[in-house]
Amino acid sequence: MHSEAEIVRPLLRLRDVAARGALYGLAAVPLLGAGALFVGDHHDRMTFLAVVGGFSASLAAFGIVIGLFFWWACGGDIRRCRDWRTVRSQSASVTVAAPVLLRLGVLALVLFPGAFGLYHLVDAAGYDSRLYGG
Repeated sequence: MHSEAEIVRPLLRLRDVAARGALYGLAAVPLLGAGALFVGDHHDRMTFLAVVGGFSASLAAFGIVIGLFFWWACGGDIRRCRDWRTVRSQSASVTVAAPVLLRLGVLALVLFPGAFGLYHLVDAAGYDSRLYGG
């Protein structure tokens, strides 16, 4: 049996979760740029970046809205993923899901303009450049 004393303290704060999600999003943009270089054809590269941008916009909207709702519903009892073993009921699993969804939503919110910025960068690249593609 696990007790409430096993929950990692201090509990998560909204601004810390959002800040870490933004940091993850900033790290994801250069990875997306590097990954886009592995897509050879120019049209396919632009399609890849547009799809990633659209998917991240949808994920941002879903993750932030649902994550904030779960955060509100938990009433301040927000737990880290490593506290999963302290969850005792199905409804208590929301205490772990809230920060995960919020962090993913903020990550996607930062990735969204990065993906479309890369899209426009590839679109404006010269025909003979490496960025343009083959």
